[in-house]
Amino acid sequence: MPSSAKPLIPEKYLDIPTQRLYFLSLGLLCQAIKLFDVLQYNFSSEDTAVSYCRKWLIADTTYLVLLSQLRIPRLDYSKAVVALQILGAFFIDGLLFGGINIDLGISFLPSISLLNRQQVAATPVAFTFSDLISILTLGVVSFGSQYDSHLLGQHTVRMSPISTARLNPDGQMFCLNGPGHTALVPVLLNNTSPIHLQYSLTPLGVAFDSPGRVLYNLTMRDLNGIERKLQDEYAARAAIPKQGGYDSDEYDEYDDDDNEGDTLSSTSRSVLQKTQSVVHIAIDKPGVLRLHRVLDSSKVDARILYASEVVIAPCPRVEFADAHPAKMGVRCAGADQSIEFAISMYGVAPLSLRWHRDVNGKREHFMVEGIQGGHDDHQTQRHKGTTGAPQSVRVPLTASLDSLGTHVYVLESVVDGVGNVVHTGSAQLAVVPARGGRSGGTNSDSRSTIVTAVNNKITRTVQVLSRPAVSFMQCGPGRPASLLIGQNVPLTVSVRETDAHDSPWQIEMRYEPSTDNGAVKGSKRSKAWTRTISTLEQKTDLSFRAEAPGTYSIVSVRGTYCEGDILAPESCKVVELPRPTAEVEWKRIHECSGDTGVSASMIFHGTPPFTVYYRMQRDNEPPHDLTHQFTSSRGELTLQPDLSGHYVFSFVQISDANYKRTELRAPSIEQVIHPLASAAFVRNSGANEETERKAVMNTCEGESVDVDVNLRGTGPWNLEVQIVSPRGTETLKINDITESRRTLRLPIPRAIDKEGGTFEIDLASVEDKYKCKRTLTVPGVSVNVRRVKPVARFYGKDGKRNVTVLEKELANLPLRLTGDGPWHIKYRRREEPDSIVTVTLRNPNDQLSVSNRGLYELLEVHDSQCPGTVPPEEATYQVNWVPRPSARLASETEAMYEPYNNSYILPSVCEGVQDHVDLDLIGRPPFQIVYNVARDMESGALKLLEQPTFSSIQHRTRFQLRTHNAGRMYYEVKQIGDAAYPLTKHKNFVIPRGERLLFEQEVMTRPSAQFRTASRMIYCLYDAFIPHDSYSSDGLVVLEGTPPFLVTLSIKNLAASETHTETVELKERTWKIDLPSYSFKSIGPHLIKIESVWDASHCEQAFVEPSLQATWVDVAESAAIIPFDRREYFCVGETSRFSLEGTPPWTIGYRVNGKSYTQETKVSPFSLLQQQTGEFSVTSVAHQNKMCKTAVTDLRYTVHPVPSAQVGRGKRIFQDIHEGDQAEIIFTLLGEPPFTFTYQRAEPSPKKGGKPGKVLETHTVTGVTTKEYTIFSALEGTWTVTFISDRYCRYPPAQVDKAIEK
Repeated sequence: MPSSAKPLIPEKYLDIPTQRLYFLSLGLLCQAIKLFDVLQYNFSSEDTAVSYCRKWLIADTTYLVLLSQLRIPRLDYSKAVVALQILGAFFIDGLLFGGINIDLGISFLPSISLLNRQQVAATPVAFTFSDLISILTLGVVSFGSQYDSHLLGQHTVRMSPISTARLNPDGQMFCLNGPGHTALVPVLLNNTSPIHLQYSLTPLGVAFDSPGRVLYNLTMRDLNGIERKLQDEYAARAAIPKQGGYDSDEYDEYDDDDNEGDTLSSTSRSVLQKTQSVVHIAIDKPGVLRLHRVLDSSKVDARILYASEVVIAPCPRVEFADAHPAKMGVRCAGADQSIEFAISMYGVAPLSLRWHRDVNGKREHFMVEGIQGGHDDHQTQRHKGTTGAPQSVRVPLTASLDSLGTHVYVLESVVDGVGNVVHTGSAQLAVVPARGGRSGGTNSDSRSTIVTAVNNKITRTVQVLSRPAVSFMQCGPGRPASLLIGQNVPLTVSVRETDAHDSPWQIEMRYEPSTDNGAVKGSKRSKAWTRTISTLEQKTDLSFRAEAPGTYSIVSVRGTYCEGDILAPESCKVVELPRPTAEVEWKRIHECSGDTGVSASMIFHGTPPFTVYYRMQRDNEPPHDLTHQFTSSRGELTLQPDLSGHYVFSFVQISDANYKRTELRAPSIEQVIHPLASAAFVRNSGANEETERKAVMNTCEGESVDVDVNLRGTGPWNLEVQIVSPRGTETLKINDITESRRTLRLPIPRAIDKEGGTFEIDLASVEDKYKCKRTLTVPGVSVNVRRVKPVARFYGKDGKRNVTVLEKELANLPLRLTGDGPWHIKYRRREEPDSIVTVTLRNPNDQLSVSNRGLYELLEVHDSQCPGTVPPEEATYQVNWVPRPSARLASETEAMYEPYNNSYILPSVCEGVQDHVDLDLIGRPPFQIVYNVARDMESGALKLLEQPTFSSIQHRTRFQLRTHNAGRMYYEVKQIGDAAYPLTKHKNFVIPRGERLLFEQEVMTRPSAQFRTASRMIYCLYDAFIPHDSYSSDGLVVLEGTPPFLVTLSIKNLAASETHTETVELKERTWKIDLPSYSFKSIGPHLIKIESVWDASHCEQAFVEPSLQATWVDVAESAAIIPFDRREYFCVGETSRFSLEGTPPWTIGYRVNGKSYTQETKVSPFSLLQQQTGEFSVTSVAHQNKMCKTAVTDLRYTVHPVPSAQVGRGKRIFQDIHEGDQAEIIFTLLGEPPFTFTYQRAEPSPKKGGKPGKVLETHTVTGVTTKEYTIFSALEGTWTVTFISDRYCRYPPAQVDKAIEK
């Protein structure tokens, strides 16, 4: 399939699937129409085969060629394929419409014809050169059928009426837009075919009888040229989309006049009467047109009807006459109250002008009438009765500018004194007729005019703009803008009440520096300035940045066209904010043994909140930077380090809401600090020693506990510790502690040490080097003392610690735990000693959940405080699984084991013989067994036939084997379920393939024999029973089984009631009956039947349908043919009928003009259509597939041709006569005289070439011995011949009774 060429229609217009859908839908529509034509053709009495065949050959060829040219993917075929498609379409169309006939040879449809047409056997038609052309073109080119040529021609006589001509029948108006344009004036003709036309053209303003009148003559060629040019312009105009000529939202009385008529022709050809026609006169100069003469083709002048003159004037024009329209395009509000335009008009006076004004979308329409130049000339021309010459007039137009926005002035239309209306628009000028008339054409068209015009010639636009107003935003008196030192602040100026056409705006700004002497020291002050700032395009807000404090004022504002106003606030004051500062006062903190820290009192200046950055350095260590935040203007900072040493405290920076990390100049302080002594128990990581609750400790053994203490201050330290028990308090004093972290070993109270319990340890006081003693209130430690260890063991009733569960099912092993939970247990399965599992349990009677079978062992136990023990005698638990069910063959089953595939081979069995095996089932009944049943294929592969399930309630069950189909059968047990493992819950468990029970069995085929076909065989009398045709399937016996076969047949003669039996041995699977020892000795039917068949397997014969085991032989004698009527001659088209004797089908031999032919038929009587003149004779007849042939010598006939009649030499003659004349009608007769013929006169068809109408009269003429016959008539009508007969034949032939013919 070619794919390199792209589709003819690009995908951007129509995607490929849509193209395929549309084109295939078109093809389907064509085939539906073809089917309708096929039905029409077959159920119609008329012979229309040629027209239908030609029509669809052309349509199919066009469709296939167009498809190849479109190059649609998946429908794009090579040229060879397209040619084959066209030939195939030709063949199918020939079959459908009778161009090609095929003998289907269907024996069981002896009298049914294709598509309901009577198919009668016929003699061959004489072959001519025209028939060769028809065959080669498959009926596209044909010279008519046999009967179309017998009655040909017709003669039509018509009476010619009076001829008339009317100039401009619709009263149209015409005008010319200028040199090179043409107006086409219509002339309506009735019963006239003009060959000459004369008219005159008088200039405007000149009398009709003046020398300025010019005569013109047009010939038939001139008129035809104008019509062809007009048709070309129609076609070109139809291809251009229509555009509105003008825009109007309102309606008045002028709309009715303007919209009447068509842009092409008001004298529409579709509404003309049958005898009417239209020609046009092309006029390219203004003037008064008068029609003088129209000469008919019969050299008769047509009568010219009123009115016979038309005025063609120059098309009126209107436009603005301002020299510089751009200068008046924009006005400012309040500057001008009105504006004046000048309008130039041209045309035949008086003129009327229509225009409208749009102000911000609101439209007003205006009309001015009676516009003209000199009144004296106009009155003189009217008095003379002539149309005045065109004038140029200049008209002023004053418009007010009292509204803001866009003022658009548009000249809509102009009407001249003749009535021509010209509509203008923003982009084009359309000429439209007035009062049912029509404007003169442009581009040689008299019915519509479109003149391209420059927009500013008919349109004036004035933009009235508002004055801009400007003011500051978010800044003004009482709301100054804040400026940070060294930075700038944005200021925004807003322009209001603006018009986008006036942008951008120029704003003049003035700056006056601040006179405040309290500014930050060293800041730079700017000088006063005045600047002009411009806004961005289409932006109404202007932002600029102020870098110095002071007052910024708006001086003026001006747009592109208009000056503006200044609104409040017109000025903005910018204030510079000072940097933040702080006043700092230091104080020393003295307690007990000396200075313990410092404090700083601070007063802040700036905008809160404040953040202070300070630095602390101890001895020679690196300094630490710290921060502290204050939310008000006053604050105090206290610094008390935990370690003693020489400290230096200094402030570095300060931040407020406006400034970040500004240098802070404040005094620093140095101080030797000795912190107060303190102590606390060591807590967990991240715990607060001062705020946490008491810590909890657990101890299981020993007489003392160890606790860690952190000490602060100056050592050595003396520490007092209190031990609080339920029975009393004991205070211990520990002196000379030199380490800052000390582990204290404290005794457990005796009562608690013996029985266990809880006591607390608290720190009472601490004393440092300077003998400064401090009472402590830090959280203490709570100690839990345990004297009983936890125990873990497996629980078993009556000492039995084992459980049996289903495979892979969870087993819960009961435990007994002592101690305080939670407990941490370690256990393992002895089959996997290295896999140790740790679990956490919270219930003293909890369980271990396991899924594998085996011996489980407890290893360790820990509770929440102490390690425990596991008693060895209760540390194990046994888990067992319930065994899965299984199946095996019963021991007494006769089978041979094949180790190659673990299969048991059962003894062979014949097809259809019942067989079974016994299975022993192990498990808990009831059982469910799922097994596969498969069979060997011819390719060697296995085919799974089914996967059934059967149930059993006993341990031994009987398994039924499949023997209804021959082949090697395989049975495989796939799944077994019992009460413990039901398949409903264990459907996903499949027995491993190596463990499945597999057994197989060979099922042998049962022999069978049958006839391949039930066709009856035909033999002649005394023939031997041997095959006539070795390639025919008649009498062929098909055998199934294992060769060799022994077949017994019986031959029963029904007529003689005799039966003959024979037995034959066969080694092949097919056998064609060959019994040379038997011959047929009597006529009539013989029944051949297969009685029995045996093969090498010794299996019983398979059942075969009785109808397939028997066939029939018909024994016949010679055939005969007898004519129905004894006639000496026939006519072409008549049917000769014969009676046939014998057994169908028959084969008849006959000769036409010495050439021999044969014809087969399945019914009697036999009919033969005679289609060739000359001598016809029947030579032979045979029956039963051309058997038992008989010669015929006494059947001979003469076939004569059918006569013909022609009117007007076989042509269609149309003759026009006037009243008093006569027409000669000639009849031509073909055949053997004497002739008898019938002719008739009918109403002539209103359409030339159409069928005649009602029959007016009919006449029959007899005894005509000449070949031509002539009549004369002065009547109107169509003469045709309906009947013709000669010495032997007639046409149309006489109707034959269909029942007799059949």
